[in-house]
Amino acid sequence: MPAKNSRKPYSPDSYRHIYNRGVEKRKIFLDNQDYGVFLSYLKEYLLPKNEQELLHKLTSPTISTVVKDQIFRALRINNFADDIRLIAYSLMPNHYHLLLHQQSANGIDTFMNSLGSRYSRYFNKKHKRIGTLYQDVYKAVLVKTDEQLLHLTRYIHRNSLPLALKDEVLRGSPFLFQPSSYLEYIGKRKTEWVHPEEILKFFSKINPSLSYKSFVAEEEMMDIIKDVAIDI
Repeated sequence: MPAKNSRKPYSPDSYRHIYNRGVEKRKIFLDNQDYGVFLSYLKEYLLPKNEQELLHKLTSPTISTVVKDQIFRALRINNFADDIRLIAYSLMPNHYHLLLHQQSANGIDTFMNSLGSRYSRYFNKKHKRIGTLYQDVYKAVLVKTDEQLLHLTRYIHRNSLPLALKDEVLRGSPFLFQPSSYLEYIGKRKTEWVHPEEILKFFSKINPSLSYKSFVAEEEMMDIIKDVAIDI
């Protein structure tokens, strides 16, 4: 029988909580370069590709062979900017969480298959290993309500904070956490391919007690999060 959340009856214009972990719970990110490469793939897939500009650069008489190869590579890479929006993410040593919105019925499936296989090839080549990187196919949970959507972003961002440091970090100490979209949500960083705006519209920009940061810092987690929490 398929594992829970492994079957994905996709529908257009929907949100999904996507997650996966390493085979046998092994690490899928071993250093900062691994995190950076995974994030760079997200960026390449989710930022609009200006093919006309890339083709125009190829006509330059001074273009180097290296740059030309980079342009050809960029033209070949899949792009999902018209279909997929990344709402939130967190990357942990042995697993990841992505909150995605898709326009088409199968956009997320195509996107995740491309991302997963591409990162697996990179990881296996760099770390001189063979075989499956992930424990199973990625899992996908349909997000059904605004309330579930809000609490899911909190779950994802809190997941990226070390358990021993969560309370201290959220009270304003230095942010010592795994790569995540939390900085975009509290206005400390702006990234074109991360879209916190549809979540932040539910929170105040001027009242700290009603801010997103305050929401994440709340200790209690409502029962609704049980629908999307997982045993990593």
